[in-house]
Amino acid sequence: MSARYISLDTETTGLDFKTGDRVIEIGAVEILGRTKTNESFQSYLNPQGKLISEGAKSLTNIADEELKDKPLFKDVVNEFIDFIEGAELIIHNAEFDIGFLNNELRLINHEVKDLREICKVFDTLLHARKTFPGQKNSLDALTSRLNISGYDRKFHGALLDAQILSDVYLNLTGGQVKLNLSSEEHEQNKSNKLSQKIDFKVIEAKIDSKDLKAHEDFLKQLSKKIGDKVQW
Repeated sequence: MSARYISLDTETTGLDFKTGDRVIEIGAVEILGRTKTNESFQSYLNPQGKLISEGAKSLTNIADEELKDKPLFKDVVNEFIDFIEGAELIIHNAEFDIGFLNNELRLINHEVKDLREICKVFDTLLHARKTFPGQKNSLDALTSRLNISGYDRKFHGALLDAQILSDVYLNLTGGQVKLNLSSEEHEQNKSNKLSQKIDFKVIEAKIDSKDLKAHEDFLKQLSKKIGDKVQW
């Protein structure tokens, strides 16, 4: 029987469940052996009054009012557990997602206290850091480096990111890295040559403190989620 893997991602109201942040979306995609199946799990969740941070809103484009009629975690937890139990979870920056999901389990006093009790966990961020030391290893960076295309990534979504992550995982562990890395280096060299020939002016834009705070929140949210520091 083929090994079963589940590519998993979450979206949250903010950065830290210890200060009350909650999960607002779960997305999971099944992989059997080396093949993605058509089986998946996805649910938006009502965070029970916890407002979404400006950073998370910018990242996901999810508004507070959109979640008011969505199920509570306790209403979907058994279906979720049934879907993932016994599989190896594929997660990018697993500490973040596992921490949030374990907190949701704790809040409803579920019999499963830690997802690692019922699933193994493979962290693609840790694997990528070993494979590409010193390089950016966010999901976006890996998607570009491994030549994965066909996804609209204007906003982050748990199911969308789980789909992308499944492709990243299969590429990272399937022997295609060397070829794709060489391609990336070739493109980078071309870009460097072009940049040497371009003379452009920098336009300074003025922003108010509210916009700056929202942008800083967005960068913190993105950095925490992907496990790499974002600096723009």
